[in-house]
Amino acid sequence: MKYAVKIEVSLKPGHSNPEGETTARLLVELGYSVEAVEVSKVYTVVLEASNMVEAEQKAQEMSKRLLVNPTKDDYTISVAEKK
Repeated sequence: MKYAVKIEVSLKPGHSNPEGETTARLLVELGYSVEAVEVSKVYTVVLEASNMVEAEQKAQEMSKRLLVNPTKDDYTISVAEKK
């Protein structure tokens, strides 16, 4: 069965976010009342698994092995059946 897995990776609190800081500064320069911008990455992966639990387990493994730096990143995973 095919599953669509979304893995959102964001910086843990207290870590520098230069892309977000630059974006916030530029939005203020354009006249928007912006206090802060947080930037995250979203990976959408379509994979084969026998059930949702296995799909989430695979997503956890991919995250830990490649997509996430546990020292500085937080992440969330959502799994949906691919139609």
